Amino acid sequence: MDTKQKQPDSHAGAERGKPIWHKSSAMTAEIERFTVGRDRELDMYLAESDVLGSMAHITMLEHIGLLTADELQVLLAELRHILTDIRSGNFEIEEGVEDVHSEVELLLTRRLGDVGKKIHSGRSRNDQVLLDLKLWTRRQLSEVVMLVKTLFDELQVQSERYKQVLMPGYTHLQVAMPSSFGLWFGAYAESLADDMLFLQAAYKLVNRNPLGSAAGYGSSFPLDRQMTTDLLGFDSMDYNVVYAQMGRGKMERNVAFALASVAGTIAKLAFDACMFNSQNFAFVKLPAECTTGSSIMPHKKNPDVFELTRAKCNKLQALPQQVTLIMNNLPCGYFRDLQILKEVFLPAFDELKDCLRMTAYIIQRIEVNDHILDDPRYDLMFSVEEVNRLAAAGMPFRDAYRQVGLAIEAGEFVPDKHVHHTHEGSIGNLCNDRIAALMAQVLDDFHFERVEEAERKLAGV
Repeated sequence: MDTKQKQPDSHAGAERGKPIWHKSSAMTAEIERFTVGRDRELDMYLAESDVLGSMAHITMLEHIGLLTADELQVLLAELRHILTDIRSGNFEIEEGVEDVHSEVELLLTRRLGDVGKKIHSGRSRNDQVLLDLKLWTRRQLSEVVMLVKTLFDELQVQSERYKQVLMPGYTHLQVAMPSSFGLWFGAYAESLADDMLFLQAAYKLVNRNPLGSAAGYGSSFPLDRQMTTDLLGFDSMDYNVVYAQMGRGKMERNVAFALASVAGTIAKLAFDACMFNSQNFAFVKLPAECTTGSSIMPHKKNPDVFELTRAKCNKLQALPQQVTLIMNNLPCGYFRDLQILKEVFLPAFDELKDCLRMTAYIIQRIEVNDHILDDPRYDLMFSVEEVNRLAAAGMPFRDAYRQVGLAIEAGEFVPDKHVHHTHEGSIGNLCNDRIAALMAQVLDDFHFERVEEAERKLAGV
């Protein structure tokens, strides 16, 4: 069989504009517009993953005898051409083509003839989109992880650099006790180390293969699901085919919780930085290029980058609820409701990655005021230090507390601004090395290199 034979133009024209599930009934343009929704736009996110998934699937089809060796080679070669076009920005989903799956199959059929129609044997668009989403999401998670690690490193550097610089600590937004910039920067670093655990859990949930579940009930073809699992670098598969389909929505929701955890840390940091940058605090100075002016007030330097970061991250923290409300009351099986998940889920990664880059940029360049405590308004935060000194010298704690309190009321309290904290995690013992070890331990367990190698082999690079 000559798999390279060209098809008449009428063949390609007949295929274009019709869904791959088309039979004979007509669909009005308005119904098609409504049901397709934003798929043509959003499926561009998934194009590379769709091709990689098809490469693994047809390799397995040849293994079980549904494709010949020659058919496999010409299909793989053409899929690699499509992959190159995607990566170089020369791929589009044509007008009238429903989604990325249809576009890839159309291109193969147009260029190779009937052999292009064979790639769908043993799978459904249900498990195809599940696979695309998992391949794409695990790549996005790996990028988020690396950006979180970059921000973590910047925070640790600043924590060490400014560990001797004291600042007020607050409770109820009232001056409370001595803190330090070492503690402040380091606190957000450790928060990211905890967030990384959520990302790791999400990644492990994502890194399981749904391909072969078809429409949710398997296939009468003797599919080798372990083979596609290995080819795509998955840790394992979603074994039960019904559960594989039930994973649509669950995967997005759990990943969304991980993204929201990171976003929560960044939003809090952004709030602190905006507040500490204000003239009434003047604890830090943000990079000039990350602030904007006023149309009528010449003195203004508004912390717009961090304000936008705070808003974007607060929006991201609503993502798990959005996903839950779309899919929460659905029974098992596929429903078109799940298509809407793409609209809230896919763009969220770019937004979070952008916020991580901006935050790392600012943290690296932020300037710290090392003379905050020259202002007498902060003198009273050393009262606890004095109570502790008296107690350490033998005075009962409650008596020491009363003595210092009376001195404050009488206006006679004189602070000793030298602090000596030694326990783990305190001003004088930040434990940054242990926090770094926690982060490294989690990072080591992702094994991104295994996935990258599998995808390189499939792509033939």
